[in-house]
Amino acid sequence: MTQRIAILGASGYTGAELVRLIATHPDMKIVALSADRKAGMTMDQVFPFLRHLDLPPLVKIDEIDFSGVDLCFCALPHATTQLVVKALPRDLKIVDLSADFRLRDPADYEKWYGAPHAAVELQAEAVYGLTEFYREEIRAARLVAGTGCNAATGQYALRPLISAGVIDLDDIAIDLKAGVSGAGRSLKENLLHAELSGGTHSYSAGGKHRHLGEFDQEFSKIAGRPVLVQFTPHLLPMNRGILETVYVKGDPKVVHATLAAAYADEPFLKVLPFGALPSTRDIAGSNFFHLGVVGDRIPGRAVIVAVLDNLTKGSSGQAIQNANLMLGLEETAGLMLAPVFP
Repeated sequence: MTQRIAILGASGYTGAELVRLIATHPDMKIVALSADRKAGMTMDQVFPFLRHLDLPPLVKIDEIDFSGVDLCFCALPHATTQLVVKALPRDLKIVDLSADFRLRDPADYEKWYGAPHAAVELQAEAVYGLTEFYREEIRAARLVAGTGCNAATGQYALRPLISAGVIDLDDIAIDLKAGVSGAGRSLKENLLHAELSGGTHSYSAGGKHRHLGEFDQEFSKIAGRPVLVQFTPHLLPMNRGILETVYVKGDPKVVHATLAAAYADEPFLKVLPFGALPSTRDIAGSNFFHLGVVGDRIPGRAVIVAVLDNLTKGSSGQAIQNANLMLGLEETAGLMLAPVFP
């Protein structure tokens, strides 16, 4: 049976990525698309690269008849989704791509996002959407909270190592480089071409980045005690992609073997041979994640390099992977597209 899909916030980057992927999905059909400022327009007017598709027009959320929808993707800005989701039908399956339901503790949400949560009862219901580690919970969920793209990259690099106890939990440093689409489609002065191209810069350094809330929550849960990592993100003048370099104290060969064993049967998570390092160009536009490990010149230390596409495996592709599970579909359906190269 074809699953009827609504996308709220379809005029943003993650909304467009959802449309691009669902267009070739064998079991999903888009029946409703919403936008705020662009309501009344057609999708090809907003995104000409989608003009070959037969899509419903963009409308306001309150114009959608959700009785004809099986699952709804919310690709709305952070802090706006909680009230929207609260007003949706209780029997509707929802995958949220914002940050609004990622943190389980309301106090943690307020700490990292600067305001009380407006739908605490739903925050408690939401399942964290890192698919490979929450599969069974996601299958049974009504509301799934997609991870942050930066947080997903770091967790894929570190979760098996923390679980196995093969690294020093008090000596983890993460250096991240991200493409500009991760900042969203809203106009921002610092993202203008003249402000961004030809250079790079760090941001939210010194423990201020909001995705640290996800690292704290998930790593501490695995370890059974507080785990705090150093994390510094950098913005690169490229459209897509995340490259994350993680520095840990542990035997490099053991680190590599632990990750390779953990992901041996995962369709989207690929661990390269020891000593080989991945590139963002090798996963662009795909739902794949690549990871490499090398030994450092300092004995007993390892360097892990991980890459994913922030719009696909880091957001919209992950959302569809979760939706597949929620709808009883093949987990990989619609997601085995090869990366775009060059």
